[in-house]
Amino acid sequence: MIDTNKYKKILETELKKLEGELGTVAQKNPSVKNDWQPIATNLEDADDESDSNDNADKIEEFETNVAITEQLETRFDEIKDALKRITDGTYGKCVVGGEDIPEERLDANPAAKTCIKHS
Repeated sequence: MIDTNKYKKILETELKKLEGELGTVAQKNPSVKNDWQPIATNLEDADDESDSNDNADKIEEFETNVAITEQLETRFDEIKDALKRITDGTYGKCVVGGEDIPEERLDANPAAKTCIKHS
């Protein structure tokens, strides 16, 4: 029998860490529940070459934030889904075939929702 309390603690710790990491590159979208949006960079009109370089750096930083936000948000959603499965009593069962997910797999990825066969 899977110790769901053990995995719940692991998942909650990771969720808190992810939320902190997301907060450095994104903010919660006030218009869409459970959505994060990359932190926008203010671009000013470039009057000289220095401003153009600064704006290019800001654009590059924003693009990096977009990529990081997507990765972190995906994992954040996986963790939230795993916690919901714990609450529902379906944690540790493959969402495709219903078979048990081996503890070794859950130890490696506590948010796993499929067995190896269906991954």
